[in-house]
Amino acid sequence: MIYFDHAASTPLDEKALEAMMPYLKEDFGNPSSVHGPGREARNAIERAREKIADTLNADPREIIFTSGGTESVNAVHKGVTWAFHGKARHIIISSVEHHCVLECSEWLTNQGIAVSEIPVNSEGWIDPKEVQKAIRQGETGLISIMAANNEVGTMQPFQEIGQMARQQGILFHTDAVQGYGKIPIDVQRDHIDFLSVSGHKIYGPKGTGFIYQRRGLEMVPLVHGGGQERDRRGGTENVAGIVGLGEAARKICGETAERARLRALTDLLLGDLRKRFPDLKVNGPEKADQRVPGLLNISLPGIEGESLVHSLDAKGFAVSSGAACAAGSAPPSHVLIAMGRSAKEAKQGLRFSFGHSNNEGQVKQLAETLPSVIESLQMMSSFLEDDEKPVKK
Repeated sequence: MIYFDHAASTPLDEKALEAMMPYLKEDFGNPSSVHGPGREARNAIERAREKIADTLNADPREIIFTSGGTESVNAVHKGVTWAFHGKARHIIISSVEHHCVLECSEWLTNQGIAVSEIPVNSEGWIDPKEVQKAIRQGETGLISIMAANNEVGTMQPFQEIGQMARQQGILFHTDAVQGYGKIPIDVQRDHIDFLSVSGHKIYGPKGTGFIYQRRGLEMVPLVHGGGQERDRRGGTENVAGIVGLGEAARKICGETAERARLRALTDLLLGDLRKRFPDLKVNGPEKADQRVPGLLNISLPGIEGESLVHSLDAKGFAVSSGAACAAGSAPPSHVLIAMGRSAKEAKQGLRFSFGHSNNEGQVKQLAETLPSVIESLQMMSSFLEDDEKPVKK
């Protein structure tokens, strides 16, 4: 199987696994215990916290460990909203946010919080001017805009939006699950108050993630317990997972050359496919430097993305038709709908996302296989259409 679905999940990095092993075996102490094994576990967590803080130009005390991106987003949106004490009853998001943001916002709406969704252009880009227009003076308490889109890769102007929010005294959160490690993020320079990251998207272990929370800001805990994470997230810490997350974060944020290599792979695939399929459409920005490295979403008119996913899987290629959490569901992509595609067009999206294990040979192999797969699907579609025609008597 050739794996082209790194936006859904990445394999665990060998160095991360190596760092985790002692804490899965002999160093099993509870980090809240004061004896030797407990102190060693606590020190391992704090070393990981420092590694992650260094990647963001943050203070280690501003990092909160969680179970992943979804928990991180929920903790920020709900925790910050609860901390308003009714003083700010309005938040701003975009129409292309991840499902966890959209569904969390829907839940908050049922709790009496007003939510404004900012539209995007045909490439999935958010205009900061539209964010500015949506601000309600004295009411807007939080703006939450993703750093990069998980389906089409569009990099958002989160730095400009963060600056705008800071100038107006509004808190700013960015879902950086798809952007962290792929694009430069500096929480000081970019005026970020809260940030969410998932471990398994950056070659770390599943079930890990973190929140950046700027010092001095209030956030009511989503999970109460024994005072862990400085009373910000209760429950015994996942020591091994946190250690692996710290090592994965340190490594991926230093891979400048790898980002350029991944971008070149998407350019190679797109160029080859365009020669074979002149009617191919790119979903997202045409310019590769406006998408996160290694992600390409295309549509081939007349062919459903999910059908291509199954057919390519049978040929030994793992790809996606959109967000992993929505795979296999009937509704068309909400991201492509927001970008102005029809419901039919929104079901034609096919996402390729490259990672460490991919190379030019694999990309060429994919490009050579796709025409026969499409031909088979077209023949099948034609056969089914003929079969559905009424029989003449």
